[in-house]
Amino acid sequence: MNKIKTSKRTEYFRDKRIVLFIGDVRKKDLFDKKFIDLIVTSPPYNVGINYKSNDDELSYDEYLEFSELWMKNCYNWSKTQARFILNIPLDKNKGGQKSVGADLTIIAQKVGWKYHSTIIWNEGNISRRTAWGSWMKASAPYVIAPVELILILYKDQWKKTRGSKISDMSKKEFMEWTNGVWTFNGEKKTKIGHPAPFPRELPYRAIKLFSFQKDIVFDPFVGSGTTLIEAANNNRIGIGVDIDSNYCELAKKRILKETNLLEF
Repeated sequence: MNKIKTSKRTEYFRDKRIVLFIGDVRKKDLFDKKFIDLIVTSPPYNVGINYKSNDDELSYDEYLEFSELWMKNCYNWSKTQARFILNIPLDKNKGGQKSVGADLTIIAQKVGWKYHSTIIWNEGNISRRTAWGSWMKASAPYVIAPVELILILYKDQWKKTRGSKISDMSKKEFMEWTNGVWTFNGEKKTKIGHPAPFPRELPYRAIKLFSFQKDIVFDPFVGSGTTLIEAANNNRIGIGVDIDSNYCELAKKRILKETNLLEF
């Protein structure tokens, strides 16, 4: 694997198909070339999760500015035919009702990403009901949808004509995954040791549906390493960044335990 240069010398771990960096995705000079074929990530939701190294209680305007900055950087590091698979909440009510999914979709397009479609992720084991507002009254009811969004975006050209051109999904998988509603359980944070993990099923589907074998899959918020694990196990190259050295160590341990790395 050719080395991906970084101006900050932040490499934390490297294996045959994985490179993991400690770094801040807000810094535009973190990488110095266009290398990304597919981004699969779930950024901080700004709902007060204790990440320790990241402030998850910004004002909403600050959160949107943060989102614009990292999405613009990822756009600049992406190849012409790159795809961007973004797992975000539909909305939130902590700190006031906010249309997070709609707002981040607009910001992604503002920085250059083109919109393709949206998958609704129905999380079977997740309940988002924390309040009913006015109970059994029309005065102030709250509506809470127990779903999340998976935005499908791309850079300049949707049809992939470059890379290995080798796909590895079955007919059944293709038929199921091109349905715009995905139903599978979320991940339990107590099992993984990270405050906001997502299940392996999400990047597994995204990687196989939207990339060729040997493509470079990038996660700018690597967390517990789930995207990199699925990239390595499905014959892609996984590159990830996290600002927290503790999460980089967690990701490294999971990668060593849960991957079956094969030689190209």
